[in-house]
Amino acid sequence: MLAIFQKEIGSFFNSLIAYIVMAVFLTAIGLIVWVFPDSNILDYGFADMQSFFSLTPYVLIFLIPAITMRSLAEESKNGTLELLLTKPIRNRDLILGKFFANWVLVVITILPTLLYYFSVYKLGNPEGNIDSAAVFGSYMGLLLFCGVLVSMGLWCSSLNENQIVAFVLAVFLGFFWYIGFSSLSQLLGSGAIADVFSWISLDTQYSALGKGLIDSRNVVFMVSLLSFFLYLIYWRVETLRK
Repeated sequence: MLAIFQKEIGSFFNSLIAYIVMAVFLTAIGLIVWVFPDSNILDYGFADMQSFFSLTPYVLIFLIPAITMRSLAEESKNGTLELLLTKPIRNRDLILGKFFANWVLVVITILPTLLYYFSVYKLGNPEGNIDSAAVFGSYMGLLLFCGVLVSMGLWCSSLNENQIVAFVLAVFLGFFWYIGFSSLSQLLGSGAIADVFSWISLDTQYSALGKGLIDSRNVVFMVSLLSFFLYLIYWRVETLRK
């Protein structure tokens, strides 16, 4: 797994992909949080990062598929995936190596936004007048949310050789799981099915983690969903190996 992880990370940072992704993400989020009049913290009047945590998922729904779309699709197109599968590498190591490499790249991209927290902390009146527990929970939810999107993106990348198709499928899947299920729940109104749709929505799970009290049920759900898509990738790779 470590060899796959190092190879994947190296391929990211030896190309412009990683740097473009980081630049686009930080520029977009910086404008949203500090510049745009409808969402910037300075005009909001409160030491709060709600605009950052509520709008960042929408950016990531498009950004993460742009990272993951090449991981398996490109290798399949170039024939290197078949070469990897002929070597004594376990499917689990191949999948986890690629997953953690993509996830780490996303985490590195998000890390500079901690400066936003320290800035708001200093700007508060009095200084430090910010709900740090809620910020910590939101960051945990954001990292788990990214992990789920990475697993979805890798699964879509494993389905075919076309990176654009993988990107479109991953964006649709991420957007639907984030907003679609909660919207269906609202359309149904009440009842068991509506409650189920509401519960499995990533929006519900992510929002719950941002309330400052980490509920293990939300963490378990996010990890389970992430693991489910990793299993789908494992099953897909197994079919390719046969």
